[in-house]
Amino acid sequence: MAKDEQLQVLSMLDAAKTQFYHFTAVVISGMGFFTDSYDLFCISLVTKLLGRIYYHVEGSAKPGSLPPNVAAAVNGVALCGTLAGQLFFGWLGDKLGRKGAYGITLMLMVGCSIGSGLSFGSSPTSVIATLCFFRFWLGFGIGGDYPLSATIMSEYANKKTRGAFIAAVFAMQGFGILAGGMVAIVVSSIFRAVYHADPYSVDPIGSTVPQADYVWRIILMFGAVPAALTFYSRMKMPETPRYTALVANDQNKARQDMAKVLNVEMKEQQEVAHAQPQNNRSSKFALFSKKFLKRHGLHLLGTASTWFLLDIAYYSQNLFQKDIFSAVGWLPSASSMSALDELYKIARAQTLIALCGTVPGYWVTVFLIDHIGRFAIQLIGFFFMTAFMFLLAIPYHHWTRPENNIGFIVIYGLTFFFANFGPNSTTFVVPAEIFPARFRSTCHGISAAAGKAGAIIGAFGFLYASQNQDKSKTDAGYPPGIGMRNSLIVLGVISILGFFFTFLVPESKGKSLEEMSRENEDEGDDQVQPNRIEVTV
Repeated sequence: MAKDEQLQVLSMLDAAKTQFYHFTAVVISGMGFFTDSYDLFCISLVTKLLGRIYYHVEGSAKPGSLPPNVAAAVNGVALCGTLAGQLFFGWLGDKLGRKGAYGITLMLMVGCSIGSGLSFGSSPTSVIATLCFFRFWLGFGIGGDYPLSATIMSEYANKKTRGAFIAAVFAMQGFGILAGGMVAIVVSSIFRAVYHADPYSVDPIGSTVPQADYVWRIILMFGAVPAALTFYSRMKMPETPRYTALVANDQNKARQDMAKVLNVEMKEQQEVAHAQPQNNRSSKFALFSKKFLKRHGLHLLGTASTWFLLDIAYYSQNLFQKDIFSAVGWLPSASSMSALDELYKIARAQTLIALCGTVPGYWVTVFLIDHIGRFAIQLIGFFFMTAFMFLLAIPYHHWTRPENNIGFIVIYGLTFFFANFGPNSTTFVVPAEIFPARFRSTCHGISAAAGKAGAIIGAFGFLYASQNQDKSKTDAGYPPGIGMRNSLIVLGVISILGFFFTFLVPESKGKSLEEMSRENEDEGDDQVQPNRIEVTV
């Protein structure tokens, strides 16, 4: 494909006004993220219930709880699968095309959401083993959605509103977290109304009704619904014109794909007299070659390190909200509730945090990202995450008093707001904008996988670290930890590191993907010739 012809295709995409298809792509890609977050975070709602059902200890003063190794596996196995899926599908998205790998991820999510709820067997070992098996492969499908959805949205969007559209895809994650809490509230309320149970302190056996085993299965299987609803639409999406033009080198197909979905028409004003072949010197350097590292090495380090540090803090907070709420006394003691009462109150607390802090943070980013830029939002987010973590941690004993619980919850909710109006959104957006098309999906996958490595550290590390320093006050089976206060201080320090690593990440606001990735450098002339085209909408 000739150089000038290629630039015509890219200019059409950059100049095209915001159209109906851009919103359609947000919904189609975003429902994948709705499903992703629902599936990843709904497990934290039901772990207490799983402990009561399958690990009850006769005569114990406390309800059953998952043993440390089981709790770590149940919470972390999906994250391990997600990491693997991000690397694999990121690579596959550059090799086969964005669309080619997109349907596979959705099929995995649908099938494994259902499988997670079925979790064959009745013994604790068989149920947990099959649950972990399906959640690993569920995570593998979820992982593929990260690089593919981000790349697809970035390659369709114009340069003026690209950040908002990529952020909007990711913002669907907030609705997924919210939906998880709401589904748990509805299901637990129905079962509580039909099957009455006394608190554990009154009736240890009867406090967990046999029908509670259906509750966690229904909650997990519901994750298949939104994914299944968008499967047909996802399969109908054409390949992104940028991939077709820059990687597959098929100009005609790129134009055809644009004609299907974007209301743009290009009229050539002058024929190109001497077309230059697309296979230029720039396209010859490989991933992790010296030229790649010189151009993009620090950028990849920046996107991967900030995502890694962010997810340690973010997943520590999100997966173990119930433990934090219990530690400060916002939730009653487990023994004073039945199993379904506990699930209901945990879900209600997490839904409130999602509604007041998580969801608004995502959408403030959507509205502001193309005005104040990615860099500023990420710095603001890390700064306030740090400030609020220390504000919670340093006077921690003050917050544990019952009269101060509301203040704790407000500040805790603000840490979620600034995580999402901050690095949780921008770390997803930027890797889809700053790397060359032939490496874009792979580099996004690498950055996202670094994030999930941080999430795994958060999921496993916080579980142990937050245990009370007094052995007599730790959860059953856990060694003493550093305590909740010191754990929050550690998360604050991690947020400080994220603030400084942000300076490795370039600002991409208002710039074309090719300008950020230096896609067309070394093509004989460093000065890009103006395109002789007219774009009409």
